[in-house]
Amino acid sequence: MTIPDSTYMMENGSIELPCTSEEEARIIQELMSKAESNLKQGNLYYVISNRWFTDWQRYIRKPLGAYPFNEHATESLPSLLPNSANRPGPIDNGDIIIREADSGDDDPQLLRTLEEGRDYVLVPQEVWEKLSEWYKGGPALPRKMISVGDAKQLSVEVFPLCLNLFDTRDKSHKALRLSKKASLHELYTIVCRLKEIAPEKAHIWDYFEKTKHTKLVASNQTLEDSNLQMDQDILLEVQPEGSLPSGFGFDSTGNDLALVPVEPLRSSVTIAGGPTLSNGFSTGYSSNAYQGSSLNSSYGDMEDGYDSLRPASKGERGGLAGLSNLGNTCFMNSALQCLVHTPPLVEYFLQDYTDEINRQNPLGMHGELALAFGELLRKLWSSGRTPVAPRAFKGKLGRFAPQFSGYNQHDSQELLAFLLDGLHEDLNRVKQKPYFETKDSDGRPDEEVANELWRYHRARNDSVIVDICQGQYKSTLVCPDCKKISITFDPFMYLSLPLPSTVTKTMTVTVFYSDGSGLPMPYTVTVLKHGYIKDLAQALENACCLRIDEYLLLAEVYDHRVFRYFENPTEILNSVKDDEHIVAYRLPKRGAQLTILEISHRCIIDSSKASERKLFLTPLVTFLEDPHNGADIDFAVHKVLAPLRRKSFISSAPGLKDGSDNGSPSETIEVPMNSCTIQFGCEGQSTECIDPVWNSSMELTFHLCLTDERGTNCRPVAKDTVIEPVRMQKVILDWTEKEYELYDASYLKDLPEVHKSGLTVKKTKQEAISLFSCLEAFLKEEPLGPDDMWYCPRCKEHRQASKKLDLWRLSDILVFHLKRFSYSRWLKNKLDTFVNFPIHNLDLSKYVKSTDLSESSHVYELYAISNHYGGLGGGHYTAYCKLIDDDRWYHFDDSHVSPVAESDIKTSAAYVLFYRRVKAQQDGVVGGSYQCHRSS
Repeated sequence: MTIPDSTYMMENGSIELPCTSEEEARIIQELMSKAESNLKQGNLYYVISNRWFTDWQRYIRKPLGAYPFNEHATESLPSLLPNSANRPGPIDNGDIIIREADSGDDDPQLLRTLEEGRDYVLVPQEVWEKLSEWYKGGPALPRKMISVGDAKQLSVEVFPLCLNLFDTRDKSHKALRLSKKASLHELYTIVCRLKEIAPEKAHIWDYFEKTKHTKLVASNQTLEDSNLQMDQDILLEVQPEGSLPSGFGFDSTGNDLALVPVEPLRSSVTIAGGPTLSNGFSTGYSSNAYQGSSLNSSYGDMEDGYDSLRPASKGERGGLAGLSNLGNTCFMNSALQCLVHTPPLVEYFLQDYTDEINRQNPLGMHGELALAFGELLRKLWSSGRTPVAPRAFKGKLGRFAPQFSGYNQHDSQELLAFLLDGLHEDLNRVKQKPYFETKDSDGRPDEEVANELWRYHRARNDSVIVDICQGQYKSTLVCPDCKKISITFDPFMYLSLPLPSTVTKTMTVTVFYSDGSGLPMPYTVTVLKHGYIKDLAQALENACCLRIDEYLLLAEVYDHRVFRYFENPTEILNSVKDDEHIVAYRLPKRGAQLTILEISHRCIIDSSKASERKLFLTPLVTFLEDPHNGADIDFAVHKVLAPLRRKSFISSAPGLKDGSDNGSPSETIEVPMNSCTIQFGCEGQSTECIDPVWNSSMELTFHLCLTDERGTNCRPVAKDTVIEPVRMQKVILDWTEKEYELYDASYLKDLPEVHKSGLTVKKTKQEAISLFSCLEAFLKEEPLGPDDMWYCPRCKEHRQASKKLDLWRLSDILVFHLKRFSYSRWLKNKLDTFVNFPIHNLDLSKYVKSTDLSESSHVYELYAISNHYGGLGGGHYTAYCKLIDDDRWYHFDDSHVSPVAESDIKTSAAYVLFYRRVKAQQDGVVGGSYQCHRSS
């Protein structure tokens, strides 16, 4: 027996009719909304493979907000999804879990390389239970919601903390998985239950990198607050009967578990300003958390640092220490190495900066970020070549910036932006910021306005970061209507430069005539990879010679339906995958007065069963002018199908003249109905010219039915069927033998893919571009985007003004961010274009528009690079840094540090460039001896 797609077999053999796709969508949406209104810590969410979830969404034809913490995750999903013929099978999470013979099925583990939205989605517990009831399958992957950071942001802990328990008694290892928010007391409970030992006999140590650090005392302190990292070791010691408690006057080095006398407790004041908090999920510090421990938590992993803010000095061969990778923290290590090798910052943080810490700044982090960074810098400059594990700094970072907590890969530039801003606020010398009311330029000289705004800025922002890292640029906005000019001068910390793309791609789109004036025609156009839908439309308009009174309606066709219409011109082209099928319909611009008619095609599957039909061919789109009844739709279908007629014997008909001189009927002529005949022979003629066979007095010749947006409910179209005034009307055309005889369906088959990659495509070598061309692209005049319009004070309206940037005041440290990454709902893209940047004598004089002759030199030299290798998700960050005193470059790859030749530091991996201002020690010397210059 064949079971229909809408049913499934129960365990007892009976067949149950479950919810329809519409009911499933409604029920799940209600559960989603209910869960989103009740977000709280401890809620359960379930991980579901995005592959299965997408199939389910296609079935219900409704995108759902499956990402409760990312409001933009589903906003660009199409409003209409094609309905799949079949329900998806059982829930299958097999593609997102680790398949190991010894892993067992009771606790399946997620692959560490997964990304939310790309590989998996999160659904509330109620949604999972309902989907599991309907579809069965699995395995179930529950995860808890936790609060992260000082702001108590809610987040689902997709990857719980994994700790490797090492038992000193039998040298055994056991992986423990528990929440980062679990307390040390919970850890002790789990370990003691697992090992069947009394809690008072157990002593657990932080055994990071196989070295004993701090004894973990059972308390309410969380595992994150204890600086425990993903996949690190913890050490279990069990006190023998009758022996003294561990740590009573003795401590362990952790090497051979030998006992040595304990060092006296250090001062409670540290360079990091207090207890270490890892990943920032704590709300405070329990002073008794480490009672009985041989080391105070402040020193357990505060980079094993200093006990005061006394000035420090560079150690021998300082600056050559690497940073341990704590689990996808190469992005952090790369950014940190560039900052700790910035000469003015080294000089500053090796001195006593106690008086500059601003603990009251509401925009800062109470000085804790600056203190943690300062202690890390001191450690790196005093530890020789011994790698440093920045656990304490990562804890502070996660506390104040939860987006960087956990163990996912992040963007080194985004981290750099946060660090520079956070360090500035923590070190801002201004305790009470004065208020200034900015005035419009109103025709005043640029120098006057720029200096005024710079004074205002410095009166509110005064730190070492502003001293060395902040410059000023001029922004000019021009209203396109009233020509109002607005000039402002704004500070900048770094410059994000676009890459003038020499990287393009070809896209093939099939263009259809909506008025029946031509055959469909595929066009292959060249567009920028990171361009927009409007760029594709513009290229197609030029390729197909679009008339001035027409526009193109772009759509994606999937499974013989219109999957979605590209109605947002600013949607980036990366949302279109290479294997998709894109079409464009030529429509008249007077579309506001027209009804769009979408025509799908259906055929009989089995001639013996006329009721079984399926969709086929490519949908057509045409338009209706003031439709009233079914006859109007019938005529529109005739019109748009006209170019597909195989052959027609055109004889005399109203509106057509024969070729005879005496007016008698001319000889019947066989004319192929091609695009030229239709377009040029009939344009402007009566409707009979379109198809002599069609007659408005006849009954409808097509088998048509009106359908809804989902294509599920069909209502037959009769001649007198009343057509409601709607923006878009959808119909299905049932093909019979007559249609096959009259029309050549081959023109509607086998749409080409958007982009056919492979050996057949000739690949051109990417051309190198210069840093100067990137800067010029950043500074060029361009219109604002439709989502970033400017409010014109003269027009009293938001206008799409033109914007022009100019450099005005440069900082001593100049940071260039090369915008290699682009993001969309569907794809993330990276440009690997080689950018040729100068290492010495970067002269920016011609780009600085200020005429103030007292400003310092505009010549710079490179001293650090943050590199990104590979693609997104699986890429790797490193850094090239120059030791100024040694005049040598080094490669910092996490904990590994090696010398590198200056000639080898220019690569296509360069992502963030760090320059320092230099000036000749002797006037007139170019390329000679340079020294760092600090401006006022």
